[in-house]
Amino acid sequence: MTSFKPIAFHIAAVLAAAGLAGAPASAKTPAEGAQFHSYVLLDRTGSMESIWPEALSSVNAYAKGLASLDGGPSIDADVTVAAFDSQDGFQFDVVRKGVDPRKWRNVTNEDVSPRGMTPLYDAIGRIVGMAEADRPEKAVIVIMTDGEENASRELTREGAKAALDRIRSKGWEVVFLGAEFAKFNDAEGVGQSTSRNMAVGKDQLNQSMERLAKKSRDYATGAAPTVEFDAEDRAIAKEEDVKQRKGGN
Repeated sequence: MTSFKPIAFHIAAVLAAAGLAGAPASAKTPAEGAQFHSYVLLDRTGSMESIWPEALSSVNAYAKGLASLDGGPSIDADVTVAAFDSQDGFQFDVVRKGVDPRKWRNVTNEDVSPRGMTPLYDAIGRIVGMAEADRPEKAVIVIMTDGEENASRELTREGAKAALDRIRSKGWEVVFLGAEFAKFNDAEGVGQSTSRNMAVGKDQLNQSMERLAKKSRDYATGAAPTVEFDAEDRAIAKEEDVKQRKGGN
C-alpha cells in the first residue's frame, strides 16, 4: 500500500531544499525578531582608512556592550551592521544581520575594508528600509561617519530626512557619531538634534561606543526615554579636541 506523507512534511522539505534551513544560528527570522534592534551604519569610505582598526573595534565593543548586564537586566536584542560607500556605484554591504549580541562574532577587516566615496543619504534610506521591514518594538540607528555626503544618487537630503522622520515618529532613536569628524551639517540637515550628534576622537571610539551600548540598553528596557549624549559623554569622547583639529559647526 502506498503511504502519503502529511502536506506539512512536504512543505517543510521544500523549504529545506530552498536553503531556508541553512540560515546562520545567530540570525533570527522576521517572526522571531527581538523586541529591540540596533542598526549600525558604518562609513567604509577611503578616508576612514587611518582610523579603521579603531572603528571596527568600537562596533564590536558596542555589540558586546548590548549583551553585558552591567548590573542591569538583560535585553532581547538583535544587532545589524551595514557598511556603505560608492565604488562603481552605490555599495551597501550587510556585514551582520539580526545577530544576538550574546553570540557576536567580531567584524574584521576581512569582512569589510575602506574604499570609495560617501553616499550618506542613500545609505540612510537603505538602513531605514531594513529597520522598517524588521519592525522591532524599539530600535536605535547608529550612524558612524568621518566625512560629508558627496556621492548619493538615490536620495536627496530631503528624502533622507523623510526616511529618518518616519523612524523618529515610531519613537525609535537615531544618533550620529563623527569619527575624527566634527561637521554635522549633513546630520542637522536630516533632522538630527545636537543632543544626538557627537564628535569622537580616534582613541576614544571604543569607550564612547561602550557608553552608547549602555544608553541603548537603558532605552530598550525603558530605564531612559531616549538615547542622547551628555556633557560627560562629550568629555570622554574628547569632542572639543576633535573640533579644534577638524573644525566644527
